[in-house]
Amino acid sequence: MLSNKAKYGLKAMLYLAARRDARPVGILEIAEDQNIPKKFLDAILLELRRNGVVYSRKGRGGGYVLSRPAAEISVGRIIRALDGPLAPIGCASKTAYRPCADCTDIKACQVRRTMQRVRDAMADILDNTNLAEMLVMPEAKNRVA
Repeated sequence: MLSNKAKYGLKAMLYLAARRDARPVGILEIAEDQNIPKKFLDAILLELRRNGVVYSRKGRGGGYVLSRPAAEISVGRIIRALDGPLAPIGCASKTAYRPCADCTDIKACQVRRTMQRVRDAMADILDNTNLAEMLVMPEAKNRVA
């Protein structure tokens, strides 16, 4: 499940990606517009900065900007920066593998193989979707006929 941290991070990144100008955007502006608690957003943007997804500038006229064009920032990169590996369980992770304490045969484990497929499917979608694509996605049609 996507954490609130990652969801808010995506919302903040989309807000920055939607900007037509390249001026830095203050954290309060993002927090108010996207309805994200400011203190939580501070921590999120700091983590995204540490992971090289945004740049920040201090002082008057300061704020946050994307580190590269929106078309070059994948959703998967943002989620991994904030939530860690995509795998639902440690033994299915490519980057943070952890064996299960109760597993007797890792190669024959059907749970692991299934969770690897889940990880691969998620990674395929998230790593092949970027912020620019998210900005132009058609609105969902949630109407009841």
